[in-house]
Amino acid sequence: MSNHEIKSRVENDNVLVLERVFEAPRDLVFQMFKKAEHLKHWWGPNGWELPVCHVDFRPGGTWHYCMKCMDKNQGEFYGMESWGKVIYKEIIDPEMIMYTDYFSDAKGTIDETLPASEVKLEFIDMGEATKLVNRSAYVSADELQKVMDMGMLEGITETWDRLEEHLNSLK
Repeated sequence: MSNHEIKSRVENDNVLVLERVFEAPRDLVFQMFKKAEHLKHWWGPNGWELPVCHVDFRPGGTWHYCMKCMDKNQGEFYGMESWGKVIYKEIIDPEMIMYTDYFSDAKGTIDETLPASEVKLEFIDMGEATKLVNRSAYVSADELQKVMDMGMLEGITETWDRLEEHLNSLK
């Protein structure tokens, strides 16, 4: 566990901004978001795995995945699946990734009843470290509140802790 805590703030009532510094070079941190073999190690909260992870990392490409709870200690969540679909909009390697993030089903059909977000990930070079800035814009403050109520902040905190562990294992 690092001393690099996530800083979070809300802008304009509907944009969640998350920042965290990782003790790894920018190129390496960026790589973690490009390939299924990396994402499978860290994407999702503690106790969740990615049994399905199809990545087509290019503008217009998609990332379709299933997060599944594999931790029996999580009670009612054990065995639960959460499907997601990302559609990449713009990629500047190793500086920025923009995409739309949706909830979906196993076929990749987008679930219009759940909040989608426009995400911009910025990878800021700090020499031996990288500041990751994640801006997620929702259509309304209500939609943002829905994902906050679903535990998104706790989930992203655990996910980024796992990212840091994976980065450390590659050093």
